[in-house]
Amino acid sequence: MKYGMVIDQQKCVGCTGCVLACKAENHTPETINWCDKIIRQGGKYPNIEFEYISTMCNHCDDAPCVKGCPTQAMHKAEGGLTLHDPDKCIGCKACMVNCPYGVISFNWEKPHQRWKSDIPVVQGGFTGQSMLEATGGTGSPQSNPESANIYPSMRSRGTVEKCTFCAHRLKEGLNPACVDACPSGARVVGDLDDPNSEVSVLIKKYNGQPLRAELGTQAKVFYIRRYTPQRH
Repeated sequence: MKYGMVIDQQKCVGCTGCVLACKAENHTPETINWCDKIIRQGGKYPNIEFEYISTMCNHCDDAPCVKGCPTQAMHKAEGGLTLHDPDKCIGCKACMVNCPYGVISFNWEKPHQRWKSDIPVVQGGFTGQSMLEATGGTGSPQSNPESANIYPSMRSRGTVEKCTFCAHRLKEGLNPACVDACPSGARVVGDLDDPNSEVSVLIKKYNGQPLRAELGTQAKVFYIRRYTPQRH
């Protein structure tokens, strides 16, 4: 079993639903997106070109971040996933330097500190701390206990973090949150070792390619077709 994802650029509408779903599912800090995007614009009016490319950790077989990590905090796990153990992370950022895709983020400050604030958001209203107490949350009222089963919901300052492919959902036979949230069905996840799986069929049919294939990292997120926004 080796997990992989296909992103159909022709079906993608650039709505960022995947970004928002990932943030809600994995409780990422305000300034960090595990699922993100590349936006490219070119040409000269009226012949303007626009391209939207959704990005995430590519869970490479030959992962440069794993090779560069001195403590094995970045490691290969079941299903070919590239995961991170924050308890082993020393914050050296070697994984960030080695990742050619720019999809690993660093917590320069301790995340979600607003929930400890005693300053009201608006005069006479809730403070972060009082809202946390009212909801009975532990660290944040928005944290997801299911994702916290594999990755701590409340991150530490001085550690990195990145996409886990929603390993907690895969374990239960569910799709990653970004896949289920996509309104156009542009994302498909499945077993790359199975030649009859939908991801394998799509990759073969459309000659799916990962980002920067020339690097030889054997990335497991494949892109098919082109981003083609419709004109009205």
